[in-house]
Amino acid sequence: MRVAQVDNRAVLIREDQYLDIEKTSQGRFRSDLGRIYDKWTELREWASGLKWSNSVSLGSGVAFSSPAPHPGQVFAIGLNYKDHAREMGMVLPEIPTTFTKFPSCLTGDRAHVKLPSSNVDWEVELVVVMGIKCHEVSSDKAWDYVAGLSIGQDLSERVVQVKAGGQFSLGKSFPGFGPIGPCLVTPDELADPNDLALKTKINGEVVQDSRTSQMIFSVAEIISKLSEVVTLNPGDVIFTGTPSGVGMSFNPPRYLSPGDIITSEIEGIGVLTTFCV
Repeated sequence: MRVAQVDNRAVLIREDQYLDIEKTSQGRFRSDLGRIYDKWTELREWASGLKWSNSVSLGSGVAFSSPAPHPGQVFAIGLNYKDHAREMGMVLPEIPTTFTKFPSCLTGDRAHVKLPSSNVDWEVELVVVMGIKCHEVSSDKAWDYVAGLSIGQDLSERVVQVKAGGQFSLGKSFPGFGPIGPCLVTPDELADPNDLALKTKINGEVVQDSRTSQMIFSVAEIISKLSEVVTLNPGDVIFTGTPSGVGMSFNPPRYLSPGDIITSEIEGIGVLTTFCV
């Protein structure tokens, strides 16, 4: 199943068609996708028997906002690929390096993001959205609590990030610094949700190219480790880390400029585009 927010309304997507969830369900589910995650199991059961005779063509001008509109919690995992840890000159972590991106930074596909300085970096990430409340869940059961996967860009103002005494959150939470989209894909739609190709292009040039199987901590391990401490709720977001190829690692460092276009792709999910202004 694929879901998204199209023109700020929750929809189901199949190929190039979509159905408005609230209208099709006659009000059983709300128009705001963020308010549907707490009924995720019920939604999946309802959607499995749907007729698509009244579907609408997506078209080329559709606006996809974030499929996680207002999560209660946003977690992010740093240094979760060995090659990225090496390029940053950091020791491999023994537990997930966890910080938060404040929810006010989240945006959707094709967002125009204002660069606050000349020190803004790119990071493609697999994003997990939770579908069922959990605490102290084991890694072998963790996928059962996932609503779906999406594409994220963890934009980072490196000077603010480094100067904040090891606390990454402010440098990664300027307005628009958390694009997510274009849609959310349930794990069963993917041949292997643990091994997905992901890449980033800046103005068409490939700068990151890896696979999620190269993570130090898998999606299931991240969920299990986080849930040892906190309760994960429906709609919560987890950015799972980025592979090598970030601008800070270039010699000399290379950062984003107004006019740059960031294109991030993840196999089986789609393409997320961000315009720097």
